[in-house]
Amino acid sequence: MKEHNKTKKTYDTSCYENRELSWLLFDKRVLSESRDKQNPLMERLKFLSISASNLDEFFMVRVASLMDMVHAGYEKKDIAGMTAIQQLEAVNQATHEFSELQYSTYNRSLLPLMNQHGLIVVEQHEELTEEDGAFVDRYFEEHVYPVLTPMAVDSSRPFPLIRNKTLNIGALVQKKGGNEELEFATVQVPGVLPRIVVIPTKDETTKVILLEEVIERNMDKLFLNYTIVCSHYFRIMRNADLSIEEDEADDLLIEIEKQLKQRQWGQAIRLEVEAGMDKRLLHLIQDELDIDEEWIYRIPGPLDLTFLMKMYGLPGFDDLKEHQYCKPQPVPAYSADRDIFTMIREGDVLMHHPYETFDPVIEFVKQAAKDPDVLAIKQTLYRVSGNSPIIAALAQAAENGKQVSVLVELKARFDEENNIVWARKLERAGCHVIYGLVGLKTHSKITLVVRREEDGIRRYVHLGTGNYNDSTAKLYTDLGLFTCAESIGEDATAVFNMLSGYSEPRSWNKLAVAPLWLKDRFLGLIEREKEHALAGRSAHIIAKMNSLCDKDIIDALYDASSCGVKIDLIVRGICCLRVGIPKVSENITVRSIVGNFLEHSRIFYFENDGKPAYYLASADWMPRNLERRVEIMFPVEKPELQSKVMHILQCSLKDTIKAHLLMPDGTYEKVDRRGKEPLNSQLLFCEEAIAAAKKIQEPENDRVFIPETGKLSD
Repeated sequence: MKEHNKTKKTYDTSCYENRELSWLLFDKRVLSESRDKQNPLMERLKFLSISASNLDEFFMVRVASLMDMVHAGYEKKDIAGMTAIQQLEAVNQATHEFSELQYSTYNRSLLPLMNQHGLIVVEQHEELTEEDGAFVDRYFEEHVYPVLTPMAVDSSRPFPLIRNKTLNIGALVQKKGGNEELEFATVQVPGVLPRIVVIPTKDETTKVILLEEVIERNMDKLFLNYTIVCSHYFRIMRNADLSIEEDEADDLLIEIEKQLKQRQWGQAIRLEVEAGMDKRLLHLIQDELDIDEEWIYRIPGPLDLTFLMKMYGLPGFDDLKEHQYCKPQPVPAYSADRDIFTMIREGDVLMHHPYETFDPVIEFVKQAAKDPDVLAIKQTLYRVSGNSPIIAALAQAAENGKQVSVLVELKARFDEENNIVWARKLERAGCHVIYGLVGLKTHSKITLVVRREEDGIRRYVHLGTGNYNDSTAKLYTDLGLFTCAESIGEDATAVFNMLSGYSEPRSWNKLAVAPLWLKDRFLGLIEREKEHALAGRSAHIIAKMNSLCDKDIIDALYDASSCGVKIDLIVRGICCLRVGIPKVSENITVRSIVGNFLEHSRIFYFENDGKPAYYLASADWMPRNLERRVEIMFPVEKPELQSKVMHILQCSLKDTIKAHLLMPDGTYEKVDRRGKEPLNSQLLFCEEAIAAAKKIQEPENDRVFIPETGKLSD
C-alpha cells in the first residue's frame, strides 16, 4: 500500500468538538441510564455511582491538566479553537449542571423508589427513632469511635492535610465555659469502615444510614471539652496527574513511588460541601485550601455518590437487578481437558469477552508455565487484577526454569501502585522485568510462548484489545486472538526485542505497531477507501473504539466522507468529530453504546472494494495512543472469524436499546425505535454465547442459533 497523501485539506475549528466537553457528554450518557425508567432500580443506582466515579477521574486528570496549562501560561488552542482558560470556563459550567442533574436524579427519582421498595435510607440522623438511635450510638462506640482521629486547629496545631477524595466532617467548636473565639475541628470519615450501616428492623424492610451521619450524631464525644457550634460534610479533589521527568529519573520505579505519595496532597481543584454549610466554616476551609469560589460545589444530598455501588450489593434486592445478562460462557473451540497448544494449532481462535470466558487466556499462561517443552514466555502487562492468576503463573514459570520476560507498565494511571507490587513479585521469582519505555506507555496486549516441538520451534501468540485482567474481563467487552501463524510469531518476537533492546525491525509481516508505524497505517487504509470511492468502487469504513480525538485521523475521515466513503463509527466515549457538516461529514454516523458491560473493544473494518480487511487493536484513535504509546494492531484473516467480527459490528450498529446517536448539534440522542426491531446488542451476544455453549454440551442436537431472529432453528 502506498503511503498516505501528505497534502491534507484543512477544516475550520467549528468542525471539531472539544475533548473535555465530549468526555462530559459520555458521563451524561452514563447518567441517562440511571434516569431511564426501563432499567431496574438497582441498575439505575449502579449507573449513578459510575457517573460519580467518572466525574472524580475527570477532575483529577483532565481539569487538573487544564489548570496546569493555565498556571504555566499555555495559550495554544485545542482543535476546537478553545484556549485552556476557555475550556476551564466551559467545563466548570458543564460540571455544575451535571452535578445538579446527578442529585436531582438521586433525590427526586431514586430515593423515593428505594423507600417504595423497602430500602429505607435515613437521610439525617435527627430522623432516627429512639430505638434506632440507641443502636446507632452503640455501633459508634463499638466499631467507629476507636478508628477516628479528631483534629483541632489552634496556634499549636496547624490546619491538617486533607487527603484526596476523602469524606470529612468539618466543625466550628468553642471551649465550654468560656467566650473564646470559634476554632476549626475536623474528623475524616474512615474509608476502612463500611459507609452503609444497616439498622435492624422488625419487618421485611432494610433500613440504612450513612457512616458520616453516625459520626456527626456523636461529634460531641470526639471533642469533649468543646461545644459543637456547627458541623458539615466536605470533600476535596486534588490534582492527581503524575508529572514524571523520566529522562532525569535514575530509577523509574522509585520516582513513581515518590509521585504516588504526592497524589494525595496535590493542589485542591474541587471542593464539595454540604448544601447549607455555615458560611464561617465554608470560608475557613476555602481559604485554607486556596480554592476559588467557582470550584465549590454545594451538594444537596450525600457527598460522593460512589457509595451507591455498595447499595447495589445489599442482599434482598435481587428482583430489582438485571438478570438477563449471562455469566461468561465456554469458548466453543476450547475445553478445560484439552491441551491449549493443540487447540491453537488446529486454527486461529477468536474470543469475545465477557460473553465468552477469559479462562483460556489464563490457561494459556498456566499450561506454558508447566509444559516442559515451553522454553520462553514473554508478556506485556498494563492493568492486572488484585490477585492475578496470570502473575502467579508467570512467577511459577520462572521458578520452573523458563525464560520469562515481562513488561510491566508502571505508568498505567491509578494502577501504578498495584503494578509496582507485581513487578517486584515477578523479579523475586526470577522473571526479567522491564519497567516500560522512557517517554512512552506500553499499552499493547500481547503474549508470546516459545515451544520446542517435533518439527522445530513454534511460537504461540495471544493478542487482545483489552488488559490481562481476569476481573475486568467479566465487565469489559473485548476481543482476543490465539494464533501460531509463523508471520505473527515473527512479528511478536520483533515486538519484544524492540521493547527490551530498542531494536526496530526493518519491516513487519502482519502487525502494525505504534508509535512509529500504526498511525500511517490507519491513514493509508482510510486513503485507500477514499480512492475506491473516487473510482466508483465500493468503499465503507466501520470503526469501533473507546475514543476518537486525533485530528489527522478525523481530517482523513472528513476527506474520505466528502469523496463518498460511507463511514460508521461506534465510539463509546470521547468523540471530537462532528457529523452532518455539509460536504464534510454527511456520510459519517457516530453512535455510543452504554450498557451493562463497558464497551472496550477496538475493531476496524475497511471494505476495500469487496476484498475486506478486518483489524483489531489495543489503540484508540487518539494522539496518545498513536504517537506516545506502544500499541499493536493485528489482522483477522480467517473467513469464519471475519464473519464473527462483522456480526459484532452489525449488531452494534443495529442496537436500538442502548445506543445513543451523535446529532449534528453535538448532542446525543437515544436511537429512534419507531419501525425498528428492539435490539440490545449486549444482550444478544449473551444469548448467542449461551446457545453456543448448549450446542457444545448437546452435540447431537443439530439445531443452530440464528442471530437475525435471536432463536434456535427448528
